[in-house]
Amino acid sequence: MLIVDGQASVQFAGGRRLLFRVISVSSGSTYSGWAWISGYVLDGEGAALHRREIFVRRDGLRPFRP
Repeated sequence: MLIVDGQASVQFAGGRRLLFRVISVSSGSTYSGWAWISGYVLDGEGAALHRREIFVRRDGLRPFRP
């Protein structure tokens, strides 16, 4: 599980932070240091709410540690 917030992309800054379970990372070419990742947005208990694909800075992703 990852924390996706403003460090990963400005679209997740402020109160738009996500807890995210990655299921795949696109192998397609993007900007250097960025990636398209697919996965599930999770609630506070770790249950999947919905599937989503997001474009993020790899260096901005952080592991979630409960």
